[in-house]
Amino acid sequence: MTDHAHQKDMERWYPLAEHPIQTALVNDKVRFKVVPAGRRSGKSERAKRFVVREAMREPGPYFVAAPTRDQVKRIYWTDLKRLCFTSVFGDRSVSESELQIRLPNGSTISLIGLDQPQRMEGVHWIGGIIDEIADVREGAWQEHISPALDTFNPSRPDYRPWCWLIGVPDGLNHYFEMAEYARTSGDPDWKLYTWKSADILPKDVIDAAKRRMSPRQYRQEYEASFETASGRVYEDYGPDNYTNEVIKPHEQLMWCHDFNFTPMSSGVGVRRGNDFFILDEIVLQSAVARQSALEFVEKFKNHQNRSVIIYGDPAGRAGEKHGHASDYTEIEQVLRSNNWTVTRKVKNAAPAIKDRQNSVRAKIKNARGEVSLFVNIEKAKYAHKGFSTVQIKKGSTFLEDCSEYQHITTAIGYCVDYEWPINFKEDVKVEPIASVNHFNR
Repeated sequence: MTDHAHQKDMERWYPLAEHPIQTALVNDKVRFKVVPAGRRSGKSERAKRFVVREAMREPGPYFVAAPTRDQVKRIYWTDLKRLCFTSVFGDRSVSESELQIRLPNGSTISLIGLDQPQRMEGVHWIGGIIDEIADVREGAWQEHISPALDTFNPSRPDYRPWCWLIGVPDGLNHYFEMAEYARTSGDPDWKLYTWKSADILPKDVIDAAKRRMSPRQYRQEYEASFETASGRVYEDYGPDNYTNEVIKPHEQLMWCHDFNFTPMSSGVGVRRGNDFFILDEIVLQSAVARQSALEFVEKFKNHQNRSVIIYGDPAGRAGEKHGHASDYTEIEQVLRSNNWTVTRKVKNAAPAIKDRQNSVRAKIKNARGEVSLFVNIEKAKYAHKGFSTVQIKKGSTFLEDCSEYQHITTAIGYCVDYEWPINFKEDVKVEPIASVNHFNR
């Protein structure tokens, strides 16, 4: 197949929008290109094309890496095989076990998981891509990757391997330091390339992202902004989230749990359209799940709607596989014996802390300035205090400082993450207006 025909097929599969910074990224002869760019804005698609193009032009070993083997396989493997036309070259061109593609000119493209960064060592690389670099272990670049790219190759003494370092910012970590070095050091081997998702994606996709994300998360994920963690976990929580609303007799209750021994904290809320109202709570010192359930039964004994949904930490199911009563079982037994209908909505595994926090932040206030989480500050005093005061642990970008108010915000977070999760899979790929003649750039 000719290069021209190959190029046309690549454009058919992966149409890319015209963008001057992306054009510079492809054309500049710089060894290390740091590319913090917005989600779904074309950085990985550019990387796929570029590494295939270079492997076809310049024989040798190439790599594509990500924080784990499963991650790099999920992002790159199927597309790289299609871009390299492995079905045309035959089964011998692909090793599924080694995640390696062999091209007719002798080039190889190897997929590498950087959970073991020493996998980079011992090969005289021509060049490669590291995706989601912000999630690669800090120190992996200095200890394993950079030395592997600087290893002397006696067969090509004047050649220096290249690498794209692409991803989405994640606080002021090692990726931020790489970006700042590329931006300010004057080192001719390093350069920074960044752009926003709004430069590429249609307005309706951007608007949808703004609706479901907090301002800080939107800036980080879609504008490639390196956001520092503030003192407060929920920095946008304030008077706009306060309410005097109370639970109405007909409303189905949503009961959110964090099974901490003391204080055992749970929030009680209701859903009104897309809005979530935290209108009561149960906070008990040195209590167990059964005691919390008895308190709920007493507090809401006159509530007309006898239906309740229970949310919380998956750890509360401990023992169920072995026939033991879990925290949830204890609660459900008490509720049902008092004529409540119970629905349990608990994920199989706890969400990542950052995912839970970001889901709550987006309800507190999204990037469009819309508020959809409200707290009755008189009836849910612990929840109000938690959203107002819980701090980021010193030295961390997301871990929460220990506080007696931390548990109830965590409990509410399990509910919000279940009902209103931040899900990047909703950002389906969309075809931009124009294609780019990548091979000629």
